[in-house]
Amino acid sequence: MRKRKSWQRYRYRGDKGPPSILSLMLSLALIVGAVFAVDWLLSGRDKPDEPPPVSVQPPAPEREPEAPSPLTPPKPEEVRGIYITGPIAGSPYLDELLALTDNTELNAVVVDIKNDEGHLTYQSDGGTAAEIGACARYIPDLPGLVETLKAHELYTIARISAFKDPVLAGARPELALCYQNGFPVSEGGGPAWVNPYEPKVWNYLEEIALDAAAAGFDEVQFDYVRFPTGKSADQVDYGPSAGDRSKADAVAGFLESITAALHAKNVLVSADVFGAVIDSNTDAALIGQDYTRLAGIVDYICPMIYPSHYSSGAFGLEVPDQAPYETVLGALLKSKAVLAGQEAGVRPWLQDFTATWVPGHLDYGAEELRAQIQAVYDAGYTDWLLWNGKNQYTAGGLLPAS
Repeated sequence: MRKRKSWQRYRYRGDKGPPSILSLMLSLALIVGAVFAVDWLLSGRDKPDEPPPVSVQPPAPEREPEAPSPLTPPKPEEVRGIYITGPIAGSPYLDELLALTDNTELNAVVVDIKNDEGHLTYQSDGGTAAEIGACARYIPDLPGLVETLKAHELYTIARISAFKDPVLAGARPELALCYQNGFPVSEGGGPAWVNPYEPKVWNYLEEIALDAAAAGFDEVQFDYVRFPTGKSADQVDYGPSAGDRSKADAVAGFLESITAALHAKNVLVSADVFGAVIDSNTDAALIGQDYTRLAGIVDYICPMIYPSHYSSGAFGLEVPDQAPYETVLGALLKSKAVLAGQEAGVRPWLQDFTATWVPGHLDYGAEELRAQIQAVYDAGYTDWLLWNGKNQYTAGGLLPAS
């Protein structure tokens, strides 16, 4: 038998000759690869044991912190204002008052939009006021008026007479404040009042306040936000809405509700109170104006500290009307004392009229006006408002515009 050639021992089936060098290299590569594969499986790693790559990224840009949403609208630095009735606001005489604000330190106005007789001084577009015929429309264009006032760089305050309202009381007898015999409650035989406990009264006032907000006013101020004075309070029927709440609860509850509604519209809220309630719990309970409590609810508490309204002996003065500086200073120092530690905006009403009914009264002019303003500053406050029912203000008691 013929022997095979040596290379034929290594011939694979189908080969026709000895294995090539390429085939040998490929076999070697497969063997090496298999060794590494076994090592990888045994080690459990998904990568060779190398240090991970370092990714160098530029630092993120610093972001400005977002300002927190204010719980209340921003307050003005100082307010120095005058009161304007609805008829005057809708008359040519308004131009004279605007000239006064342009040329003096005045920077604000308080405009009646619901007066003490219960009339709206503008035409409401529907709502309860239109239904009961409460609109007198002294001001033909309320948003236009606000635009004019702001063109003179004035801070605008809408005044609403709250619970003294003979129009609503007459049109909605179920909302009137009445004695147990059914007769309406008044104050000294004057206009009738509505019941401060009644939710529908609150709703009516909110309708008007929201009109003011829509017209562009910066602030809404509530006057007569109290119960009427009188010696027959125990004979008044306050109705089922009163429950076991006190008068102070009713007034505070209303102001809490309306303040929340107006803050949602970015409008501030203020409340007028008697000067006597600053330190008199008896007076506060009688009319429902708790000074410290209300100061913690509204943005500004506005005590009416007219010297003519204090009786003989107040602040150690025989005739407070004869001592405008001492009277205003005494009232505001008491305010400081009772509000100690409480952040409250205080903006007093000052007297720019002569109280002819007061025995021994003074004729109020520039000197008496300036004395009251100085007392405000000396007591540590900065804001003030001037009251004159005829809107005739004493320019000589005001500093020139800066």
